[in-house]
Amino acid sequence: MAVSSPCIGICELDSEKQVCTGCFRHIDEIGAWRTASDGQKKRIIQQARTRKKQFEKN
Repeated sequence: MAVSSPCIGICELDSEKQVCTGCFRHIDEIGAWRTASDGQKKRIIQQARTRKKQFEKN
């Protein structure tokens, strides 16, 4: 089963951190998503979850 995109349709880029404030993926991860393997996608999602927690602390 393919890994679904974490995009939630709120595509706003934090210009300082280059991270989407909707899905919390880095701009490079967003660009790489279409060609990433399922394993890479799972890592991207995990990193995005970690980023979201860091954003919520600040």
